[in-house]
Amino acid sequence: MSRRREEEQLTDSGYREVILQVGADKMRKSNDPEILLCDLDAFYASVEQRDRPEYRKKPVVVGGSSGRGVVSTCSYEAREFGVRSAMPVERARQLCPEAIFLPCDRARYRRVSEQVFSIYGRFTPEIEIVSIDEAYLALPAGEGLSTAAEIHRAVREELELSVTIGVSVNKLLSKIASELAKPDRIGSLWPAEVEELLWPLSLKYLPGLGPASVQKLNRVGITTIGQLAAAPFDLLQKYFGKSALALHRHARGVDDRPLEPAREAKSLSEEKTFAADLADEEVIRAVLISQAENLGYRLRAGGLRARTVGLKVRYADFSTITRDQTLPAPTDSDLKIYRTAAALFAAHKGSPPWRLIGLRVSGLQSEEQLSILNSAYGDKREEELQRVRDRLHHRYGGAVVYRARRLIKPPEKD
Repeated sequence: MSRRREEEQLTDSGYREVILQVGADKMRKSNDPEILLCDLDAFYASVEQRDRPEYRKKPVVVGGSSGRGVVSTCSYEAREFGVRSAMPVERARQLCPEAIFLPCDRARYRRVSEQVFSIYGRFTPEIEIVSIDEAYLALPAGEGLSTAAEIHRAVREELELSVTIGVSVNKLLSKIASELAKPDRIGSLWPAEVEELLWPLSLKYLPGLGPASVQKLNRVGITTIGQLAAAPFDLLQKYFGKSALALHRHARGVDDRPLEPAREAKSLSEEKTFAADLADEEVIRAVLISQAENLGYRLRAGGLRARTVGLKVRYADFSTITRDQTLPAPTDSDLKIYRTAAALFAAHKGSPPWRLIGLRVSGLQSEEQLSILNSAYGDKREEELQRVRDRLHHRYGGAVVYRARRLIKPPEKD
């Protein structure tokens, strides 16, 4: 199908207004598969605004109401006041006192997420789930934009949610196209357009490049992605070490990472990239307990247990470490996952500030694979509490029951 005919069909469907062509499609190989990055807009806050009409068009902040809470996400109305994800709730209150502050209802968000991913599955089985609100989809060449418009329509009409979709031939460019198209639109960015459209952009548009790294590059006169692409490799290596090669390739729009469909996944993970580098260990631990509870719930929902817990830490200079700990027996316990992650962080936290924190469980086994001997390692009381929490979360939402550890206060000064 010609691109002109494809755009005519989009116009006929009434969805041409959501299409944001970052550039014309030129010099693209006809047999290249296309990658879609589907990113639900302000997901948690959008679900709250959808389900509670009185919150619509008002600033909504999701992430807890306690003074030591962290903003998980916020509506676009709240973002106009400067509120951002990973910001302490108290700071968000200062910026937007009239905002509606809500605790995370993760069980409900997870159910809605599954409904969205079910819609994606109608169009392709090749889906890599990045997070609760983000996924990559692979489509045959030439079908990206038309499929994106159909997905956009289905999510809007069936679930009353908005999704931004980036279309390209690799994960990196589809991610950037999505960022440029936000919110609630469809964008595309092709390899032949990198020089014209990507290189003039500021460094903040390159995924994975944090504020501290941007500042380092700015100090040596590199302020755009094009300048980064043209920079001497030895200079980048000086500042970024082993990450320099990937950074240089990304600046040129090159990304060879394959799609990893869920059916092939051998692990589950949660990551949080902070809008600004963090130096507060208590905030990091609050994120870790949240990630552990999320992973524990996903394991139990899938009838799985994990043998290994892994921690990922990215520092302000973009350097990254990963550390794993193998457990005595497979587990689906939030508490065991968190304790292992907290111990790994304590041992390998390095020097603050931190740019990203991630938690992964691997060595997954189904309940049928577990031997009777493994039960000897189990905490029956904790397992029963988990079952009760899961039932309550599933029926009433995550706000019903809280783990006291999430309210841990920093130690008093001597």
